[in-house]
Amino acid sequence: MANETKQFDQDAIATIRGLSMDAPAKAKSGHQGTAMALAPLVHTLYSRVLKFDPNDSLWPDRDRFVLSAGHASILLYSVLHLAGQGVSLDDLRSFRQLGSLTPGHPEVGHTAGVEVTTGPLGQGLANGVGLAMAERWLRTHFGEELCEHMTYVVAGDGCLQEGISHEAAAFAGHQGLGNLVVIYDDNKITIDGKTDLSSSVAEAKRFESYGWHVIQAGQIGEDCDALERVLLEAKSETTRPTLIVLETHCGFPSPAWTDKKEAHGLAVLGDDIAATKQIIGLDPQAAFTVLPGVLDGYQQALSARVAQHQAWKERLVLSPQGAAFSQQLGGLSGQKVRSQLPVFEVGTQVATRNALKTCLNATASALPQLLAGSADLTENTGVALAGATVLDDTHGDGTQIYFGIREHAMGAVMNGLAIHGGFLPIGGTFFVFSDYLRPAIRLAALSGAHVIYSFTHDSIGVGEDGPTHQPIEHLASLRAMPQLELFRPADATETAGAWALAVEAPGPVALCLSRQNLPVLSGTNVDGVELGGYVLNPEIEHPQVTLIGTGSEVSLCVEAAQALSEVNVAARVVSMPSLGRFLAASKSYRDSVVPRSLPSISVEAGSTFGWSAVADVSIGIDRFGLSAPAPEVFTALGITAQAIVDQALATLGGKQ
Repeated sequence: MANETKQFDQDAIATIRGLSMDAPAKAKSGHQGTAMALAPLVHTLYSRVLKFDPNDSLWPDRDRFVLSAGHASILLYSVLHLAGQGVSLDDLRSFRQLGSLTPGHPEVGHTAGVEVTTGPLGQGLANGVGLAMAERWLRTHFGEELCEHMTYVVAGDGCLQEGISHEAAAFAGHQGLGNLVVIYDDNKITIDGKTDLSSSVAEAKRFESYGWHVIQAGQIGEDCDALERVLLEAKSETTRPTLIVLETHCGFPSPAWTDKKEAHGLAVLGDDIAATKQIIGLDPQAAFTVLPGVLDGYQQALSARVAQHQAWKERLVLSPQGAAFSQQLGGLSGQKVRSQLPVFEVGTQVATRNALKTCLNATASALPQLLAGSADLTENTGVALAGATVLDDTHGDGTQIYFGIREHAMGAVMNGLAIHGGFLPIGGTFFVFSDYLRPAIRLAALSGAHVIYSFTHDSIGVGEDGPTHQPIEHLASLRAMPQLELFRPADATETAGAWALAVEAPGPVALCLSRQNLPVLSGTNVDGVELGGYVLNPEIEHPQVTLIGTGSEVSLCVEAAQALSEVNVAARVVSMPSLGRFLAASKSYRDSVVPRSLPSISVEAGSTFGWSAVADVSIGIDRFGLSAPAPEVFTALGITAQAIVDQALATLGGKQ
């Protein structure tokens, strides 16, 4: 039996290495060296350790495997093929080709068995923190009989050098995530060369300082039994996340390219592939070879995991918590949220960040999936849940997360929480600091992760904090991002509408909210937000000009329209909380709101970029801000009702 296991391991590893050479070589693109070196590790994980059912890649209680070093995607695709998770040999032959299931970097929702979208280094590690937090919450809340799984992450030098790894690892250590195991592929190679060209960090000591359990595994990368032992040791550590430092040789066992920087990319070609295959027992002249017995060996190895899944399904049916567990993982109650939205009195003054807080607390009972957190600005960003327990190592099912001053990690951890299933995370920070988590926002959009951002202090209304804290280009920049929905509500009523739509959205949503109090306006409504833009004063007959505002500038448009009426100019006021939704509406609707027969003026305290799509003239800020009390900054930069009046009269050819 031992000899059969050894032969199976040897043949499976050789097969993975062969595929990891052949697919990039055929594509003339890809990264071979890391995949070749880590073939024994990933084979050991999938054949001996990882809990999953190849027949159901979405089993809620499966272990999660994250390839944070996503450039080595062929490694994951190869083992998914062997494990019977829907990746065929033809898919491997189509590696990195148009429309294939094997894109250049793993994409969640595109290829079965891929848990998160990885590639930008360090993101997968931080996603893993979110996945582990999600598992712990469900286990704490519903019990081990329904939820008890691990998250395993493979990360390389690039992942650990990126700044996000410092944020995410420190946070994971503080959280005490004993269900998280990160295997550090310590091959000492980057694209530029040896890692000592640019780094002398003692990574093991760094992680120990974060409160991690660190296993110095050494050079056991070819020994499946030893790899299994350290993985099980890591799994047995229940109070701290574990870092396994695994010393490998990039490109092994290529006689020409092992430990060479070229092996990080596409180096093993032609005769080098043949020579390497000769060493590992593959036909040097054959490509995409799966050795006899490997697929059967995986089926036999995974039969116990399939039985585990069946036993779990039986426990789910019998458990008194089963229905609640399924509800937690099911869809969100959008209609119930709408029925619980607060109503704000016209004429009252409410900062939209405070309106969001009111909405969160009014609808929290309808959203057991809601987790609220912030990057050290919880009260400032409106994401404080009344009476919430802090989610930490002593309260694994708390609902308030304190991320610390770690915007980048916060965004990526939120992605992990959302993609795991069972959670709707909302994270807050000042809008200008969306720059710090932009890579995670982009991956949320690419992945369709349902996360919500509370971006407050959304304009020059920040005032005295000055240009470093006053967002200018941010609205235009995030509007340009595909698959990200952005709302900038005019008042508390529109904030309620935006919150309902954010809950119902299929992917990420950014709410851009004011620091300063804004009047609750007559005419704003929840339904109008859904349309993207709508007329606030439809009673105006024969309008001569259209004033289009977002956020805090809508009230300035209302004020300007009143002033214009005093000089016999009728102005239509349009609130446009979502430019993206408005542009996606039918042409007939757009023309009914912003008639092309009338001159139109957009007003927004930010870059004017993009407004030419709906407005003839734009009032905005195409420079950085100023440090002064907010009213003075608005005046100095021309964002006032009087400036709107002046522009309207000039556009109409009149004089003040």
